[in-house]
Amino acid sequence: METSGLLKWLKGSLSAPETDAGRTILRFVRPGDDRRFFQALQSQRKNCKALQSVRRLGIIRAYACPIPVDQLPQALTKSVIWEPDAVVRVDGLPQASPGSRTAKGVPWGVRKIGAPDAWGRATGYRVKVGIIDTGVDFQHPDLRHSLERGINLLQRTQLPQDDNGHGTHIAGTIAAANQLQGMIGVAPRASLYPIKAFDHNGTAYVSDIILGIDWCVRNRMNVVNMSFGMHGRSRSLLHAVGNAYRSGVLIVASSGNDGKRGTIDYPARYSQTVAVGATNRQGRVAAFTNRSSYIDIYAPGEKIESCWLQGKRKIMSGTSMATSHVTGAVALLLSYRRDLTPSRSNKF
Repeated sequence: METSGLLKWLKGSLSAPETDAGRTILRFVRPGDDRRFFQALQSQRKNCKALQSVRRLGIIRAYACPIPVDQLPQALTKSVIWEPDAVVRVDGLPQASPGSRTAKGVPWGVRKIGAPDAWGRATGYRVKVGIIDTGVDFQHPDLRHSLERGINLLQRTQLPQDDNGHGTHIAGTIAAANQLQGMIGVAPRASLYPIKAFDHNGTAYVSDIILGIDWCVRNRMNVVNMSFGMHGRSRSLLHAVGNAYRSGVLIVASSGNDGKRGTIDYPARYSQTVAVGATNRQGRVAAFTNRSSYIDIYAPGEKIESCWLQGKRKIMSGTSMATSHVTGAVALLLSYRRDLTPSRSNKF
């Protein structure tokens, strides 16, 4: 099937009544087919509402389509690679919480990793940190001095405002900067760029995450926090992570909270990421964390207090929380050694 035939088939399929049966990521085997298809798509989508739901994933030269994999025509098998556009969820285990800001100053995890000892030399200044998550509470007093605009991939015209809480919690540990009246994070002078790819339920499609990685590469993030995971391997996500790594963007990812041994979640399992497991106050590996030789580093992740919605604080546990500590530490390192690349940062 030629690219024009694929476009015609997509028009017909996407014009059918909408269903929630699934989504697909398509990628052409030959670069020439991709160029021809993209040009045709651009010229026709303005006048075809059905084609407007096809999203270009530029970093991997692919397309996300709201069509189940089993509906794709067999004629595509030699010219197109496809996979399900899987659902991904953020990682976090909520604990009993006072529901408002409590102790001021430096949380135990930030102190445990020795961040205050580094602030005399490095605070994360001018380091750009991307947070692919549920967004951030832009009104939170502990975060206002650290936040940049970022992007909302779900509603492009709006700020990436958090409607879940997870992303705000992650942001607080990385770079909260309100020590006198609130809390302070690992790298308090880093610049946070929230990328809202996850909805209010904490779920996203792989294609949303790939768009987030693409945005981080295009906007020259130094380090990206990805506190989420999936059990299955995605070739498209691997391709995006690899391209980001080669572009000089370091990705820090959570290993998962299933308490498994010998395996961890994707994308942390990819060799191009920094895979993070969680420890408790005593420095022991937390019971909930996945653990294996794939993990690069462990960090505080049990009963971590950080920012929450409506200017509040909340205690949460998970490898998500551990990941944010490592991302903050990377920001400190990069503000001290601007010459480090992802490969050298991994070995430092």
